[in-house]
Amino acid sequence: MGDAQKMKPLVSERQAKPKAVIFDIGRVIINLDLARAFAPLAAVIVDKNGSALRLSPDDVWKMVREDERWIDWQEGRLSPQEWYEHLMRQLKLSLTYVQFRDAWNLVLHPQTILPDGLFARLGERCRLALLSNTDPLHLEAIKERFTFGRHFPVRIYSCSVGMSKPSPTIYRATLDALGVSASEALYVDDIQEFVDAARALGLDAIRFESRGELERQFRSRDLL
Repeated sequence: MGDAQKMKPLVSERQAKPKAVIFDIGRVIINLDLARAFAPLAAVIVDKNGSALRLSPDDVWKMVREDERWIDWQEGRLSPQEWYEHLMRQLKLSLTYVQFRDAWNLVLHPQTILPDGLFARLGERCRLALLSNTDPLHLEAIKERFTFGRHFPVRIYSCSVGMSKPSPTIYRATLDALGVSASEALYVDDIQEFVDAARALGLDAIRFESRGELERQFRSRDLL
């Protein structure tokens, strides 16, 4: 076998370096603790047969996400007061607004998953954006309690722009704000449906599993 046949090109795992990285927030940057948040909202409801049922935090979360007004709340068409009153009726609870607000925001775990230092390093090599389905109460708490937002010049929140993932429109709005094309951007989310929606538009996308794996993916794209 000749030298030309022996020498094969090395296959590199390195991918094109993106000009921008877009991050989801929940379960990517901030961990979500449903038990902390929804224990105070774990109501007793009466079913159609008149039997009393105690709802667990997971039950409450499922009920809330399946509520007919959930999308309106996520996309900013309900005020916090209206959402509070609606849920009190649905869950048959009598919490004060402040009690409800404080319980609702307990879902945001105080310890972040990804450190500010990572965003500072990335910000030296590319543009950064946040793209999150979130509501006005969580958004206010995030701004008050966490510092990572300062690393993100572009911040697109569903409750502020009136649309939510997986709508292609909200991804395009983020790209426009960044001033990049879909092929120049990388998206990170923990929800496969939202990762797939980004890929369908031509973005590179990673489903978040752990900090270590994410950093490996960043290195393969020459971001770290």
